[in-house]
Amino acid sequence: MLVDSPPEQRAETAPAPPNRRAIRVVGLFVSVVMLTIVAVASIAIGAKALSVPEVWHGLFEDSGTYADVVVADRLSRTVLGLLVGAALGLSGAVLQALTRNPLADPGLLGINAGASAAVVTAISFLGVTSLSGYVWFAFLGAAAVGALVWFLGGSRGATPVRLALAGTAISAALYGYLQAVMILDNAALNRMRFWTVGSLSSATGSTITQVLPFLLAGSVLALALARPLNAVAMGDDTAKALGANLNRTRALSMLAATVLSGAATAACGPIVFVGLMVPHVVRSFTGPDLRWILPYATILSPVLLLGSDVLGRIVARPAEVQVGIVTALIGGPVFIFLVRRRRLAQL
Repeated sequence: MLVDSPPEQRAETAPAPPNRRAIRVVGLFVSVVMLTIVAVASIAIGAKALSVPEVWHGLFEDSGTYADVVVADRLSRTVLGLLVGAALGLSGAVLQALTRNPLADPGLLGINAGASAAVVTAISFLGVTSLSGYVWFAFLGAAAVGALVWFLGGSRGATPVRLALAGTAISAALYGYLQAVMILDNAALNRMRFWTVGSLSSATGSTITQVLPFLLAGSVLALALARPLNAVAMGDDTAKALGANLNRTRALSMLAATVLSGAATAACGPIVFVGLMVPHVVRSFTGPDLRWILPYATILSPVLLLGSDVLGRIVARPAEVQVGIVTALIGGPVFIFLVRRRRLAQL
């Protein structure tokens, strides 16, 4: 269900008072410190816990010891978590602004469903079994669905309602296809069940190298759209009065969200709620200005993703719970709370 922007979002974004701007800057610094702590914990915590000196030694003084090898393995996982978390947070913030729905996420437009359906097709019909193959098929599936949603939503005449309806319809159809293929093909089911829950445990340097160009390009585009999306969030009439090009902004926003969430899903499977929770929470203390929401979401989304990944390693040690399961367990109650709070606010 689409929720129109609150009245304060429809007012023109004014420059923040100096003291509020200083608070926001300090908040960014604190967020970076939090991210650093979680990243170190991601490298240090696992089946074998490492001390901070061992982590430091493995990062900067590699001598081939067991601890150094463990650090090298966990470093790829941590870097991928940083990149994927930032991508999910940015794509969620962009989609929430684009649809004027503070409870939107990449799943709303069918992007995750497109990636998953493409990987199932590649496994079941083309015999693809490697992670590198999953990456490219998942990204192509996400891109194809993003383009289809844009076309069905009216392309140049696209509106938030049309885009959301098109994405919901396509998601339902693709998930039906996905379940049918997995039920009929046991081999596909066995290979897909690990990927579909969302996990960072298969991270490698090769995976990072393949998705990095897409994540960087999508991030730059999303951050560059902050000002145009601020105008779009005020409503179509106000945005036009301010000289915003609605069609171009919506098309570029769809492109940025598709590239970011498609590449993230391709790298580690569909991970839910990160793109919904973090931008929504960030908005509560930054206000509606996307020039602040986007940088905060870029930093704090990896904090949530890596923190969930670390928690998944602790609760089931020496085994682990995949990060997609942890974020779902955290995100479900949070999502219900957010929906109920918005309903109460509207009474």
